[in-house]
Amino acid sequence: MKADVKNIVSDVMHWVIIILSVLLIVYISVDTFQGINFLKNRSYMTFQLWVCIVFIADFFIELAIAEDRWRYVRGHLLFLFLSIPYLNIIDSLGIPVSEADLFFVRFIPLARGVLAMAIVVGYISKNRITSLLASYIVIMLSVVYFSSLIFLYREQPVNPMVTNYGNALWWAFTTSTSVGCSINPMTVTGKILAVVVACTGITMFPLFTVYLTSLITRYRNRMKITFTPASTSPKE
Repeated sequence: MKADVKNIVSDVMHWVIIILSVLLIVYISVDTFQGINFLKNRSYMTFQLWVCIVFIADFFIELAIAEDRWRYVRGHLLFLFLSIPYLNIIDSLGIPVSEADLFFVRFIPLARGVLAMAIVVGYISKNRITSLLASYIVIMLSVVYFSSLIFLYREQPVNPMVTNYGNALWWAFTTSTSVGCSINPMTVTGKILAVVVACTGITMFPLFTVYLTSLITRYRNRMKITFTPASTSPKE
């Protein structure tokens, strides 16, 4: 298969995964806000199953067109594990799992989608540092948003300071910036999320510093080229 065709197939699959991931995020968000039991929401269960099937198909399609298949497997095996429809398997086999654990299982396919988003966003820029920063911003925003949903689900029943999603989102945002928030988590899950979100935000600052340094360096180099006097030809 020609390289151009491979690139087109790969790009199409990446965008399909991104669109499905966004729809999955919308589904999960609506169910969380409305307090819908997702196991009883058959439309959601069916949709997630087909999303996972497409994710798995993408893995094998890209494996088939990869130049070095073993290298592709080593670098993308995690993608395959994240694409397995664990929620549907648990539901079909009747495996006893608590509702809280099932809520976390819902986010596993989304991790696959976030990775795809980060990869596609990283491809947009030809500059390596810009690509890295853009990819990390996608991951950080995803972590903040998903953490706010989980925080709302776990903290709202026991934490009087979490009365709506706005409180949860504000907590996640301020925690990621290391500013701190007056809302203190009361559950173990909330405390773990606080550490994860804070670490994600802290990692952002060195990348942003490197990005600014790169911009300044490129600007100075461009200015040197612009104002460097043209070399004069030797006299005859």
